[in-house]
Parts: sequence; structure tokens; C-alpha cells
Amino acid sequence: MKKIVSFYIGYFLLVNCFSQIGGRATYQFLNLETAPKHAALGGKLVTDYRSNPIAGLYNPAAINETMTANFSVNYTNYLADINYGAFATAYTIPRTYHTFHLGVIYIDYGDFDGFDLDGNSTGNFGANEGALSLGYGYKLPNSNFRVGANVKMINSSLEQYQSLGVAGDIGVLYVKEEWDLNIGLSIRNIGKQLTTYAGIEEDLPLEVTFGIAQTLKQAPIRWHLNIQNLQQYELAFTNENRNQENDFGEGTRVDDPSFFNNLLRHVNIGAEFFPKKAVNLRLGFNFRRAEELKIIDQRSFAGLSAGFGLKIRKLKFNYAWTRYNLTGSTSTFGLNLNFGKY
Repeated sequence: MKKIVSFYIGYFLLVNCFSQIGGRATYQFLNLETAPKHAALGGKLVTDYRSNPIAGLYNPAAINETMTANFSVNYTNYLADINYGAFATAYTIPRTYHTFHLGVIYIDYGDFDGFDLDGNSTGNFGANEGALSLGYGYKLPNSNFRVGANVKMINSSLEQYQSLGVAGDIGVLYVKEEWDLNIGLSIRNIGKQLTTYAGIEEDLPLEVTFGIAQTLKQAPIRWHLNIQNLQQYELAFTNENRNQENDFGEGTRVDDPSFFNNLLRHVNIGAEFFPKKAVNLRLGFNFRRAEELKIIDQRSFAGLSAGFGLKIRKLKFNYAWTRYNLTGSTSTFGLNLNFGKY
């Protein structure tokens, strides 16, 4: 149990950990990384394609026949004792290119002790949010392109405040099997609040992501490049806490991120070793997370992520470790059960 102050600290940490765009919209949990494979490779992938239903939550164009009769359950032990997770599965109509997808995302902030402004106890309360996603993916005949869309119903309960919303995702995915090359684009969280918390309508956390992934011909390595938050170019900001005194007392050197610094904040990179084997290793780096959560003159390894996948017959276990700062790291776990023919 925590004081109400702890709740708000934890909640605003969640929505502002990527500060420039984190606090400008509601339902921020929709943009959390619920897939351990994605988390280990630096961020949400829009190129993940085979037998992983969770991928349909980040790019609906990835919804395809290899996900049929696959069930994916993921869980993350997040910061400030917050827990969240996701479930997904899919079904393809036999002898067609039509695949339907079902997904659920939830986040539980825990139970809290409430107090009024005078310090009097108001009893316990909880806080949680969730979204139910229904999706559809379709392979365009005689082409390498796939398209898809999701519709999401969103529910948020924060103490006595309730909110409902609706959102949609659209995506396109190019799959060149001969080159083992995937190129994807996803536009997520297009929608609005149906009911507000306190009479003020807020925007949803729109996110536009472009990604490329390919397996090297001469080595068992699959590289991933994701360019995120294309809906907003300017992500960098001046942080007064990083201002430094110049040598010999000649004034203050103001923190002023460069053009290149801002450009890199859109980029996530990752590498998957032995991607087609029963055991594969993953390593990723999130430049934005590294830049915004780094500590001056201290090596914190912020932005680094790593993980692995272990396949045993029809079961695949995935794990990811994500570094935020010196005191904050998260672990994400996932189980994929494959009862399909792929």
C-alpha cells in the first residue's frame, strides 16, 4: 500500500518517462512495449511478422495466417510496482487471405491509501486501464504487400474518475520472402475519448512508426531499424538541470540539443542472433530513452535492452530486460503457444 502521493508520482512517471510527448495525451498505456521480443530489440516493432499475434497490436498489417491458433500472453513488471500485460490470438478463414485478430492490453497501478488535502484518510482505491482490440489483416493478391486495421475500445479507471475511449490503427507491411526483408509503417491510436475524467476532452497518444528488418545472408543475424514518433519531429528539449559551468568561471554552458541529437531520438536499433533457431539472443538500443534518462558524468546504460527466446516444440518463452536509469530496469516475460500448422 502506498500513499496517494506515491500513486501520482508513479503515474506521472509512467506518462512522462518520454517527457516531450508523454504528458500531452491520455491513455498512454497504449504505447507501452508489451512484447518481450520488441522490448529486447529497442522498441515496438512494425516489421514483426511470423507466428507472433502480439505483433498485430503494433502493426495490424502484420496480422496473417501464421498467427492462426497461436496464443500469446505477456507480462511486464514495470516501474514503481506497476504491472501490465497483453494477450493476443488470430484466426484465418480457410483458403483465403482474410485473418482476424483479438488482443487485450491492461495495466494495473495497484491499490493505494487515499487522503484528502488535510491528511484525513479517504479509504483505499485502485487504478487500472485496459483496451480490447479487434483487428483484420489482408494480403493483397499477387503482391508482397499486406494491409490491416485495428479498432480498440478503451476503459480507464483512476480512483473515482472514469473514462471511455475508442481508437483505431492502420498499417502496411511489405514482405519480400526471397530477401528475408520486411518494411512496415503503422499509424496507431487514431481516435477520441467518449467520456472524459472531469469534463475536459484530451487527445489520444497518436504514434506513427516506420521500420525495416532483414536477415543477413552471410551471418545468422537479423537487424532491426525503427523510426518512431514520425507524427512529431521535435522531440529534443532544453533541460536546465544539465546546464554546466564553463571552465575558468566564464559563464554557463546551456543544454541545447543539436539537430543530430533530435534526429537520433526517433531511432531504435536492434539485432537478433540465430533468429531461425530454437534459441535466439536479442540486443537493442533506444536512443531517445538513453538521452532523456541519462545522468551527467555517470554511466547508467539507459536505453540498453537485451533478451532471448527459447522454443520447445509448440511453446516459445521470451524474456526482455530494459534499462531506464541507475535505479530502474524492467523485465518483460512472454509465452507463445502454437497450435497452428506454421
